[in-house]
Amino acid sequence: MDLGPHAAFIWSSYAIVGVTIAALITWLYADGRRQAAALKDLEARGVKRRTSVPSHADDNHAAGSL
Repeated sequence: MDLGPHAAFIWSSYAIVGVTIAALITWLYADGRRQAAALKDLEARGVKRRTSVPSHADDNHAAGSL
């Protein structure tokens, strides 16, 4: 395949995009593992998720009544 005089620019652009996408995928994977570990640590310490127990006191503020 003849890319002409711009072959180096084209191939380096593809390489930069490939490395960037690989870095983002690696970062997302590592961050997901860190978040899962943090959540497991919080659950081990007894901290519960807010959505597991609905609070009726907050319902009045969500409806706009003061």
